Amino acid sequence: MTVKWITRERAMVDRIACPWLISRFIDKEPEFHFAPRERVLEIAREENMIPFDTPGAELYHFEDGGKEYVSFDSIMRKYRLNDPALLELARIVRGADASIPDAPPESPGLEAAANGFRSIAKDDFENMRLQFPLYDALYAYCKKKVSGEKVLVHSRK
Repeated sequence: MTVKWITRERAMVDRIACPWLISRFIDKEPEFHFAPRERVLEIAREENMIPFDTPGAELYHFEDGGKEYVSFDSIMRKYRLNDPALLELARIVRGADASIPDAPPESPGLEAAANGFRSIAKDDFENMRLQFPLYDALYAYCKKKVSGEKVLVHSRK
């Protein structure tokens, strides 16, 4: 049985990172849907879909210990994903999607790339198709980073 997932349309950082996470680590054959913000929860109830990254959904932003977390974090917590590389990727996504004081140096680049992809994609499905390789690459980078292998995180001068 295919699980249906739904979120707000016009995806950028978290709403692309979440489908990537879901398709790579939770649901091998997910079906994603995008809807206007005000209709996501209604459609989710009517169509038996799992809503994410939308106000009122279980899989949405939250605070813990005075720190803000994003939907990517909610999904990792719910599905008990504790891979150190995914935890590092979550920090980058969080820094790109939320105003946090300790954003990793990679976060602004992810936000810029997500903004650009959204501008060139004809719809949210193409946006996912274009950005998933970026998240695959970031995950590989995070694996290297958490293994202690030296990685470059700033431009050379």
